[in-house]
Amino acid sequence: MERVDFNANGEARKILTVTNLSKNYGDRCILRGVSLSLSAGERVALVGPSGCGKTTLLNCLGGVDRPDAGRIVLGDAEITGLSSDELAGLRRERIGTIFQFFHLLPTLTAFENVELPLQLLNVPLPERRQRVTHLLERVNLLPRAHALPGRLSGGEMQRVAIARALANRPALLLADEPTGNLDSANGENILNLLAGISDESRVALLMVTHSAEAARVCHRVLHLRDGAFVDATRTT
Repeated sequence: MERVDFNANGEARKILTVTNLSKNYGDRCILRGVSLSLSAGERVALVGPSGCGKTTLLNCLGGVDRPDAGRIVLGDAEITGLSSDELAGLRRERIGTIFQFFHLLPTLTAFENVELPLQLLNVPLPERRQRVTHLLERVNLLPRAHALPGRLSGGEMQRVAIARALANRPALLLADEPTGNLDSANGENILNLLAGISDESRVALLMVTHSAEAARVCHRVLHLRDGAFVDATRTT
């Protein structure tokens, strides 16, 4: 089905709405009443000092962790009201995640790593092959399709990870320091790739980063400190 990115008023379709999200670990308050929203095709950088709650927020949005209070709505689904099995299904179908350390399976080739999410969704073999081939072409890695991760450079592994995160055609892409383990040249290539893909596919991107260069490819920058937003900056 073709994705509809604008409502009847010509406004960008809301992908994610977060309202008054709070999370505690024991006596420690990690998130304090956090609210945000993302629209189709929008890129938002989440910045702040280590330990301020960035990764916890990403985990809550991805359904990996559960908040103690507040609401998370992804499209028409309220994440905070789903069972564990329903959350797992929603992650497989609607969310893509890119990690700083790639998290590729070392015994699978680049092609097989990208294909894995589609196998979990029971996508038929011909469509799997078509999607994976297209994605590897898009990240300029089709000639390396049969290479194991151990034979790939850091930049190549991150490009495989991006292709894998996009395999299920997610509405929301979560990236946790996607350039943090790369040199400056590879980091710039990855940022340009993410910006181009979000423009083309209209996927909403929320990126945790310490990098000013990464923040510059985003439309907005949200500043998190002590578990709460303290500032927001529009870059475009």
